[in-house]
Amino acid sequence: MNQHIVKVSCVSYLNSAPFVHGINQHDFSGRLELSLDIPSVCAEKLISGKADIGLVPVAAIIDIPNAKRISKWCIGADGPVKSVTLLSSVPLEKIKTVLLDFHSVTSVNLIKVLAKFYWKINPVWTEAQSGFEDHIGGAIAGLVIGDRSLQLQKNYPFVYDLSEEWKKFTGLPFVFACWVSNKNIDQDFLKLFDISLAYGIKNIQEVVDKLEKEPNFFCGTKSYLMNSLRYEFTEEMKKGMELFLNYKSMLANSEFKVLQ
Repeated sequence: MNQHIVKVSCVSYLNSAPFVHGINQHDFSGRLELSLDIPSVCAEKLISGKADIGLVPVAAIIDIPNAKRISKWCIGADGPVKSVTLLSSVPLEKIKTVLLDFHSVTSVNLIKVLAKFYWKINPVWTEAQSGFEDHIGGAIAGLVIGDRSLQLQKNYPFVYDLSEEWKKFTGLPFVFACWVSNKNIDQDFLKLFDISLAYGIKNIQEVVDKLEKEPNFFCGTKSYLMNSLRYEFTEEMKKGMELFLNYKSMLANSEFKVLQ
């Protein structure tokens, strides 16, 4: 009898490189099909049935029917994360417009929560298109995430790390994405999948050694993977995620009232 091929959608950023490395180091006997996608697509693939497991932005989990976490591993931070930033030529109080990165719904919700409940600013939010980074300047700031954030932030005098700002605001870590499924996955497969993820996290030096051979290698890769990111979904991570989702709900309700 043919075994079901489990389709896995993983984030295509540097932050997920340990997960990809671990998966590639293990023999799934042809049962795993891996695709690398931007965060928003990971969620879309679960919703549409194009994926069975996804590394999903936490703000998108509520939109996935029957979604449940299937691993103790996640992508989070306890303080500065470096790869989710508001880049600006002026300080917060002088920002008039924020261009929103289209790659992740979680980061978009996080910056809106911080703006309303912590920074107390009310900029115009603009959904950005590809290449929007070129339009950051003056009173126009930009939410930039992933590898582009790591590369671009040196070009701006004001860099607001959203995870660091969340930590200042709440005292809690932040969870950006979790491994989620909305299907019944074979338990033996899930055990091997979890082992493969753990291998990648525990062998980050192997990941760095491999990435060093690639063009456009980011010189801060080792520090980023080992010091800026937190991969284990701890109780503190859970508290941070639940608080964020509560603020997200409050934000949605306040926006609805304004629209009325």
